[in-house]
Amino acid sequence: MNQCHFIQSSVGSKIVMAMTGFFLMSFLLLHLSVNLFLFSGEESFNEAVSFMRKNVIVKILEYVLALGFIVHILFGIRLHFKNRKSRGNRNYAMQQSISSFGSRTMIYTGFLILCFLVLHLMNFMIPMKYSSNHNLNSDYNVVISLFKNPIYTFLYVFSFLILGIHLNHGFQSSFQSLGLSNKKRLYWIQKLGCIYFWIICSGFSIIAIWFFLIQWETN
Repeated sequence: MNQCHFIQSSVGSKIVMAMTGFFLMSFLLLHLSVNLFLFSGEESFNEAVSFMRKNVIVKILEYVLALGFIVHILFGIRLHFKNRKSRGNRNYAMQQSISSFGSRTMIYTGFLILCFLVLHLMNFMIPMKYSSNHNLNSDYNVVISLFKNPIYTFLYVFSFLILGIHLNHGFQSSFQSLGLSNKKRLYWIQKLGCIYFWIICSGFSIIAIWFFLIQWETN
């Protein structure tokens, strides 16, 4: 019961958010590393995806990842409404006035990321994993064909800009929630967080823009 009460508390909820956040951020790096095989051509990318799909550990992690997303979303919504209830407190109002843009918009950027995730699963994961015409449409062709669409490419890049705002605050707050941040470490945590979200956002965005431009030049 004590553990249950701790998790339901604001401190416990923030720790859960931090732990699931770190796990999801690690997944993004793995996801980006696989996507970079697109530059090596169709065969290399298809082999990379096939390896990930057949790997037993990755299959298990897919369920852990899904659970991590669900827990992160639910606890994020719960924390948001708990904070809204405390708005009558002057100290909270003062904290809001000096808080960063990323901190104030976490719930909104999180919602937009969730919308993009649903769209991403519908357009990438489901066709790549469950399509009956998979032999005709390779994983590479599924990805490249989507980047032919200027609207989808714009939404893809825009979503990673939103993710960057979310990550910029989430990275720092995760260290703080786990008690790993202090005045001496804050500078380096901020620098590391900045490097991380630039790698993620730039990496995914450059891939989308590159293949969009290549295909429009060849048409």
